[in-house]
Amino acid sequence: MTSEKTYPLWDIPTRACHWLIVACVPLSWWSAETENFELHQWLGYALIVLVVSRVIWGFVGSRHSRFADFLAGPRRVLAYLRGEGMAGAGHNPLGGWSVISLLLLLLLQAISGLFNSDDVFFNGPLYHSASVALRDAMGVVHEVAFDALLGLVALHIIAVLYHQFRRREPLVQAMVRGSAAGRAGRSAPVPAWRALLVLLLASLALWGLLQLAPPPPPVMW
Repeated sequence: MTSEKTYPLWDIPTRACHWLIVACVPLSWWSAETENFELHQWLGYALIVLVVSRVIWGFVGSRHSRFADFLAGPRRVLAYLRGEGMAGAGHNPLGGWSVISLLLLLLLQAISGLFNSDDVFFNGPLYHSASVALRDAMGVVHEVAFDALLGLVALHIIAVLYHQFRRREPLVQAMVRGSAAGRAGRSAPVPAWRALLVLLLASLALWGLLQLAPPPPPVMW
């Protein structure tokens, strides 16, 4: 007898990106609350690179990390909510769209921070490249996106706990180890060098954008 070969449900880049984002979000909040704006700025850069990389990975990554594998249309979502639909190997139809919503909010939150200022010690790298109206708008976006992000993160945690403990689905184990009982992949992950290339390209793109920003005006004494 030959045992069927199994593959990880979530590849290493997807898991690494997930847990790095989990670490960066509370650290970003803490650094802002303690007015450690240099750390806050670097965490914002990290989040932009991670989220952009994850979005790209959603098109060129391993099978179950691709959006085409877990994003469902309205009919499938409604069927799942009525208890008529089946969950896929990775995210269920509703969970797939929550992932997209979280990524978009994270990106909006991080990008809006590039235009922010505390009006005393810190100016974002794109603060001096924007009009007053755009700065004000980005300040509002930064606050509103954070509140929305908190709500969506809370719902995400509640949903994970429900599926983990109520429905006995090993979601956390799969996101830590790559696979778990009943949650294995259906094809081999793509080569890891592809993820490193995506990360490098996202980092270079952000660096290039920041290099285009005008320097702050000279301080007049």
